[in-house]
Amino acid sequence: MKIKRVEPIAVNLPMKKPVVMAGVEIARADNVLVRIEADNGLVGWGEAASAPTMTGETVESMMAAIGYLVPALEGRPADDIAGALAAMATRMYANHGAKAAIEIALHDLVGRATNQPAYALLGGKQRSRMAVLGVIGTGALASDLREAEKKRADGYVAFKIKVGIDAPLVDGERTRRVCRVLGRDALISSDANQGWSAEQAVQYVRAVADAGLDFFEQPVSADDLAGMAAVAAAAGKIAIGADEGIHSLDDIRRHHEHGAARGVSLKAIKLGGMRGVAAAGRLCDQLGLNVNVSAKTGESSIACAAATHIAAALPQTAWGLTLTNEGLTEDVTAQGVRIARGHVEVSDRPGLGIDVDEDKVRRYRRDVPVRQVA
Repeated sequence: MKIKRVEPIAVNLPMKKPVVMAGVEIARADNVLVRIEADNGLVGWGEAASAPTMTGETVESMMAAIGYLVPALEGRPADDIAGALAAMATRMYANHGAKAAIEIALHDLVGRATNQPAYALLGGKQRSRMAVLGVIGTGALASDLREAEKKRADGYVAFKIKVGIDAPLVDGERTRRVCRVLGRDALISSDANQGWSAEQAVQYVRAVADAGLDFFEQPVSADDLAGMAAVAAAAGKIAIGADEGIHSLDDIRRHHEHGAARGVSLKAIKLGGMRGVAAAGRLCDQLGLNVNVSAKTGESSIACAAATHIAAALPQTAWGLTLTNEGLTEDVTAQGVRIARGHVEVSDRPGLGIDVDEDKVRRYRRDVPVRQVA
């Protein structure tokens, strides 16, 4: 079975309500889907979200990158995923989101061809059912409290509060109030999305020291390792997690060596695909770092299914799984990845276990020409 055609497809997906985080409000999702067709007619799908402040990639840049990578892929054996990754690395540096969309599609395709779930291609299933972090991200106290009450009633046991939006003491009070609603038996995190300086983040962790917060994600700029370490030193029982600062195994090692994080959020778009996240998850387990596997805000059931398969295969996911497809008004699959009582079960069907509805893909497709960049 050989790769016959690699097609990047830009889509713009409507969301049920905006997600407010530091410096940005996401009201619609700009993503790139990848459709890979084999010479036997089988098709696999992948996806990556635009994330200019996380990966440096936009829809336009990913479309161009995938177009540039196509000659290195078409005609290759589809089941040689490692070879495809090597070929892409030789042809183009970085561009991890674009490469992730391709690599996810290959896992879907090969899983379908061999009648194996994607998790089997990553080493096998360690768990079938996983807690999903309910994101509380309206940016305002009253609506956050309503969202917290609703998610708690819906059966969620793990949560992420978006902060870094207001002054540290204001967001600190909002965090305390939300934590009170969620209760001490929940896994509760907050995420500043690089929104504060180290001094502001220290103010925040002192303000929420006894609120019941378990971990606090990416308080400062991704490249401020010293700032991360300073916040970690001041945070006491609250563990500091790294997200935007993690793009490689070396980034994980550096955060660990500097005492800058006690856990990490792993995304396919940051690490070049499912295998990159799996390798990072194994390293974290060896180093004693907690792991959260996450889809990017606004990703559909394609990327969310990939995240679920990754989480099922890792040694541990102590900080849960973050899925985002339920935030969309309409998914691009016939039936989306389903969260029930705050948990998700990994599919045992071949590949990613989802069926893409190509009529929906056409409905939300954007006209972004694939430019030749070299």
